[in-house]
Amino acid sequence: MSTDDFGFAPPPFKPADALVQLKRSLRDLRTLTERGDGHELKGARVIELAAGETAIDAKLARRPSRQVPEWDRFTLASSADVRKFSDEVKKRLARWTEEER
Repeated sequence: MSTDDFGFAPPPFKPADALVQLKRSLRDLRTLTERGDGHELKGARVIELAAGETAIDAKLARRPSRQVPEWDRFTLASSADVRKFSDEVKKRLARWTEEER
């Protein structure tokens, strides 16, 4: 018997519930505008989200662009993945804001 699991399993990941929570955390950043299935920064689409059966499919722009941006794709299949994605969004927003100055 493994002693690493401490006798319990993590709760099952529910993509639909996690998507609602992720959208809420993105709204709390107050720099992004939610539009449909994505978020924009000053009119440029920078995030697209879609919940699947087992994971959230997310796309994050490498740079904000009013044209078609280059996307980095993420598969968020656990709460830890969602937290990492949120952290990456915060880093990119900080970088983009700094680049504007």
